[in-house]
Amino acid sequence: MIKKILLGAFCIAQFSTVSAYESENKDVHPVEKSIFQKVPKTIIVKTKKFKIKIDVQPNGKYLYQSWAANSKITSKPSMIISDGEIVQDGSGGNYYYEFNNNGYLYQIWRNYLTSSKNKSPYTLVVINDAGDTIVKQDAQIVKN
Repeated sequence: MIKKILLGAFCIAQFSTVSAYESENKDVHPVEKSIFQKVPKTIIVKTKKFKIKIDVQPNGKYLYQSWAANSKITSKPSMIISDGEIVQDGSGGNYYYEFNNNGYLYQIWRNYLTSSKNKSPYTLVVINDAGDTIVKQDAQIVKN
């Protein structure tokens, strides 16, 4: 009788551990598992000219929304780009979000590894259809 009770208690403890492990990993986006640093589901960054919000969409891709720097996030965005991708950059944990919009490429770089202590954690880069960088602005985290 005591053996059955102990066996039952042991099984419950094992199943609880497995269940807890599975529920912890449900919130991690599939792409995040291949990147060394955890990628947040939503970020809001601010450059000198823009506020940018990036969210994970239900299809696993990313949504880019931007406003003027002095606008409120609750107002209508001035630009919305859907179906963005996340791209790992090297093996040090850096990555960037990439969005295509009418021939322009919008990238939000996450800068974990830099040669400067003063480097911003994010950088907005906009590249035109000729491959020229037309915007490059450092960004600070507003909400992570």
